[in-house]
Amino acid sequence: MYMIRIFRRKNLIEKRLFMIKRLKSLSVLLLCFSFCACSGTYIPVEIVTDAGGSAVGVEIITENRENNLPDNSGGNSENSSPVNKDGLSESADQYEGTEGTGNFNYGEALQKSFVFYELQRSGKLTGEERTNWRGDSALNDGADNGVDLTGGLFDAGDNAKFNLPMAYTATMLAWSVYEDYESYEKSGQLKYALSTIRYINDYLIKCHTAENEFYYQVGDGHADHAWWGPAEVMQMSRPSYKVTEQNPGSTVVGEAAASLAAAYLVFKDSDADYAEKCLEHAKQLYAFAEKTKSDSGYTAAEGFYSSWSGFYDELSWAAGWLYTAVGDKEYLSKAKDYFTQAETDHKWSLCWDDKGIGSALRLARITGESTYSAFVEKALDFWTGTGDERITVTPKGLSWLDTWGSLRYATTMAFVSASYSECDACPDGKRDLYWDWAVSQVDYALGSTGRSFVCGFGENCPQNPHHRTAQGSYCDNMNIPETARHTLYGALVGGPDANDGYNDTISDYTVNEVACDYNAGYTCALAKLYKRYGGKTLVDFGAVEPVETEFDIEACVNAAGENFVEIKAIVYNKTAWPARVGTKLKLRYFIDLSETSYSAASVKMGYSKDNSSCAILPWDEENNIYCVEVDFGDTLIYPGGQDACRSEVQFRISSDFWDNGNDFSYQGLGSQQGTVQSVSTLALYDNGELVFGSQPDGEASIAPPVTGGGTDESTDDNQPQPTQPPQATAGTASEGGISLSLKNGNGQTNAISLDMELTNVSGGDMDLGSLEIRYFFTSDGGTPVFECYYSAAEGSGYQAISGVTGVFEERSGENCDTAVKITVGSGTLEAGARLIINGVVHNSDWSGLNQSNDFSYGNAGNIAVYSGGRLICGKEP
Repeated sequence: MYMIRIFRRKNLIEKRLFMIKRLKSLSVLLLCFSFCACSGTYIPVEIVTDAGGSAVGVEIITENRENNLPDNSGGNSENSSPVNKDGLSESADQYEGTEGTGNFNYGEALQKSFVFYELQRSGKLTGEERTNWRGDSALNDGADNGVDLTGGLFDAGDNAKFNLPMAYTATMLAWSVYEDYESYEKSGQLKYALSTIRYINDYLIKCHTAENEFYYQVGDGHADHAWWGPAEVMQMSRPSYKVTEQNPGSTVVGEAAASLAAAYLVFKDSDADYAEKCLEHAKQLYAFAEKTKSDSGYTAAEGFYSSWSGFYDELSWAAGWLYTAVGDKEYLSKAKDYFTQAETDHKWSLCWDDKGIGSALRLARITGESTYSAFVEKALDFWTGTGDERITVTPKGLSWLDTWGSLRYATTMAFVSASYSECDACPDGKRDLYWDWAVSQVDYALGSTGRSFVCGFGENCPQNPHHRTAQGSYCDNMNIPETARHTLYGALVGGPDANDGYNDTISDYTVNEVACDYNAGYTCALAKLYKRYGGKTLVDFGAVEPVETEFDIEACVNAAGENFVEIKAIVYNKTAWPARVGTKLKLRYFIDLSETSYSAASVKMGYSKDNSSCAILPWDEENNIYCVEVDFGDTLIYPGGQDACRSEVQFRISSDFWDNGNDFSYQGLGSQQGTVQSVSTLALYDNGELVFGSQPDGEASIAPPVTGGGTDESTDDNQPQPTQPPQATAGTASEGGISLSLKNGNGQTNAISLDMELTNVSGGDMDLGSLEIRYFFTSDGGTPVFECYYSAAEGSGYQAISGVTGVFEERSGENCDTAVKITVGSGTLEAGARLIINGVVHNSDWSGLNQSNDFSYGNAGNIAVYSGGRLICGKEP
């Protein structure tokens, strides 16, 4: 037996004694060095031997350092398990139900719309979701305030939860079920509709933590938008925000009351207890919203879901639903009174912000009074183009209101129009007009122009919606992979511009964003059309896809000689069915030690990186097959960034004689030293399960590991160096009071990713309005466009920065024909604070850009920063 003494440099933090079991007659020198890109550090070791050269111990020498693992406060430390979806498939092609008589199959469209809502779910999934690529997520939501805020729906293509559009979505869906119950029953979609409505309202009830307290948002929208990755592996902190009597938010509280009151109506016959629970919360929330009549505490959602129309429309809207639920005329009186106080606009649309048209329609149905029917007709005449004021109509027939979510508005007003056409208050001469217009708008969304705007439905449908989890990036880059790994079935994208122009590009969030509220009115309209025209649904359909390769190993020979071989291996976690954190990963390299005649007592091993360990273990002892096993321990390797998704190891195996020819794992390595390639003769395990690669035949007989080290990095002349990820380049420059760091994306895409941080190191405050940042590149013949996705100043506090713009000018010089001059607008950057700018430059036609020959690409020193017209950092070509 041999004793290994392990010491830690500085304070001798830890001393341990390990007993090493003598292996079979082997004498192999194994020097293992491991690198994980999360920290970029090695842990060197020193072998302790006796006078005869036999190994008696391993001294691991490392400096005391902080743990650099990502913050897991908002994510999941355990793997998310895919739900068993046997029998369901995205390839289902058998239909059931009544043959439709409409222009499109409204049954299938309605069916897929509810699949989209299941794909938006947050929290612990129920197991009934019809997908194999979504898993549990955001399981610590609310923990920062000691409450359980798990559940609900992610808002759009991001991972934040905003209760104003979410509650609006549930209200609309409940309205649709209440008004068109038969459509859902006949189409077989009733259980899915009720499941979605309940999933949202369960969450709203959780958010109502006290009579006059309501949590309205989870996740910082700015921080959320700065990271591009799947919901299941979020590691960022997710703060929760609430409104109270002292800091009220009548708009969002009123909408939650409306949702819960509408939920009462659709559950009172099937689940009376749950319906009463919803009603109780609805009444309390309405009283809270009405008592405070203020949005002064509704601050975190500003810029994302600001209440532009005020709160009186929500007070009217919610009161109308409460009147329908309980028949109390006091609520009806409130609905009418608050409608007169609301900032109603007939030239807008029913939407998450403005409930004026919706309230008018509900009151017209309830009261039959001309005040409300006249307002609805004025709005519909504007939308249908039959009034004195007319909406913009695209050449192909879409009533186009606004750049953002043009189809969201058109299809929601299609529902309003169809609903009103069925109402007693609607004049007979307008019924067909309103109905036909509603059909035309829904048909436009489904593909009447030759292009569908609904993912996974119809011809030429969107392939690359602006959606993090559906795109399936593993490296925090929306351009990698180039096409989405998942189909976001049933999602309605934002829609075309005023000339029917549309670009199916993931980065074009204006036309290709999706959102829960986008689908709300669209789903309601589909139920209307199904009621009249019918349609079939797919048998056993679900967003259940074939699982592609989720892990990878790249490896090569670093160096080799007569008595050693040095291996470099990089493991990747690219999971997406669903995405999951690898916390129990192990890598094995298999070797045949038949040619050796030494005792294993002198085995010497090194290991590195946090809790990673390296060992040599028997695999098939009778045939002298062993493996070098690297255990990554608690290291988080997850598909959430260029560093986070990968970990690198480099190890050397030596003896008096070494023959690679009979080693199982060596056979898959390429012939070119130092160049890694994907190999299948190494094996990667996740929690004991083989997830990539292969292993030799024979019974595995893994023994307790012989753990050890290498050499002190300060004395080792042959210390292996980490391989940096090829997907991005970065750099830092510091002078003139500014420290600038730059992180570019992949150099061969259709967008230049500009992820910049400017730190004020001048010792005094800096005027942001005087700053100008110049980035130099080659436009490759295109017309460049600058877009800023996120900008903020972080110092003693957080300050959102608006007004970041980019102007282009022609330049000449080394690797440069164009410069983008980025200015910030106004504000102050205090001493020590950071200015963060995340944006892109792309050609107007989204043509490819070769950045490898760009002057500023990957080099912060080649970006010029000016203050007041004076160059203070970097340089020009």
